[in-house]
Amino acid sequence: MTKSVLAVGAHIGDMDLTAGPTLAKLVQEGASATIVALTPGERGHPRMTPSEYKKQKIAEGEAFAAAIGADFIVLDHSDGFLPDSDDVALELATIIREKQPDTLIAHWKHSIHRDHEHASSLAERARFLAGLPSDQEIDGMDGAVGKLAALPRHGVRSILHAENWEDMEGFQPSMYVPIPDEAFYLWVSAIRHQAFARGETYGFRYIDYYTALMTTRGCLAGYPRACAFHTNATPEITKLAGP
Repeated sequence: MTKSVLAVGAHIGDMDLTAGPTLAKLVQEGASATIVALTPGERGHPRMTPSEYKKQKIAEGEAFAAAIGADFIVLDHSDGFLPDSDDVALELATIIREKQPDTLIAHWKHSIHRDHEHASSLAERARFLAGLPSDQEIDGMDGAVGKLAALPRHGVRSILHAENWEDMEGFQPSMYVPIPDEAFYLWVSAIRHQAFARGETYGFRYIDYYTALMTTRGCLAGYPRACAFHTNATPEITKLAGP
């Protein structure tokens, strides 16, 4: 049973779309959930400046998380230039130690978007670092390591890779999470307030796509709707939480 989950996306909205229905379901079943965006995703609007869209994206991310009952954290890295570095991994590892999740949701490792690939690698690295003994003697990173060392070690039990239309190279579902109506309609109500999800940036119909995808995965899982994830575990249908 998942009691706490941390969903890590490269940009605000990544996990809202792909893992949002699952997060809504888990919160309704009593789990705690946190959405982390490693960048605001500020360069994703063709008509707004990055600084203008950054403010809008942060407001949209905060509103989505509040609507489904999740916490929200956004780091201040640059959209399109997310570094795959230990500095960023340490930031994320510190959040893992603070939040103590038993499940981590991340991007799949292959993507048409480099930020997504880096976010996936960072999630794996942060999971490793969060479980390590740490001190303040690591080369050149005393401040970040010192902050990490002040928190108790934490081992994340499982990591799931969310299904994202930009991250499909080599992605094979091995877990289907049934999404009940209450969680689905809560997700729809929350996600429709994000401009990019409505198709107002580059025209892609994200809400329609992920709604149809949940229906398709539900057909395979034997439920009205389901979200698919990749995990190293044996393929299964699971509720992640609850009886």
